[in-house]
Amino acid sequence: MDVLSRLKSAGAVAIVRAHDQATGQEIADAIVDAGLTCIEVTLTNPGAFSIIESLAKRADVCVGVGTVVDSADVTRAHNAGARFVVSPNTNPDVISATKSAGLISCPGIATATEVGIALEAGADVLKLFPASTYGPSHLKALRDPFPGRLWCPTGGMTVESIPQWFEAGASFVGLGGPLLKGGIQAIPSNVASFIAAISAAREVKS
Repeated sequence: MDVLSRLKSAGAVAIVRAHDQATGQEIADAIVDAGLTCIEVTLTNPGAFSIIESLAKRADVCVGVGTVVDSADVTRAHNAGARFVVSPNTNPDVISATKSAGLISCPGIATATEVGIALEAGADVLKLFPASTYGPSHLKALRDPFPGRLWCPTGGMTVESIPQWFEAGASFVGLGGPLLKGGIQAIPSNVASFIAAISAAREVKS
């Protein structure tokens, strides 16, 4: 299964942010073991490339790199085994470097102008960020003039808001802090809750 198919099938990308490499690795492994196997390791993590390299060795994991704002980091991520590149902003240089490396590009967007710039540069997925600031209605409004695109709202997701996001047109969602609510020990139950909510939302949509 190719990367985009895996992302769409999963319905969510887990975002790993931690203050040290060991904790980041522990969080990532716990999320994968809980059943969410599409993982974005942000470059704000100490040792991010080492975590990516570790996850890339697992056949059941589709790992990507996040918070990429410099095209030079695309090459490092690719060498570590990342298969997709996520940014908080729309940077044509990062998008171009991502596509040149043969990776999936997922830049952050918030406006129609940014969507246009991202698509012209070759973006594969459009990450509405921060999603909670704009809401599902904003996603729906952006989708209308740009049909047939893949959208990944990210930031401030809740289990309760999942139905609204998929109804608005989300292809999949980005999940960071909500997976850690209650600490690392709560990751399995948090992952299960989001997977169930996404499955239910997709059944209603279909």
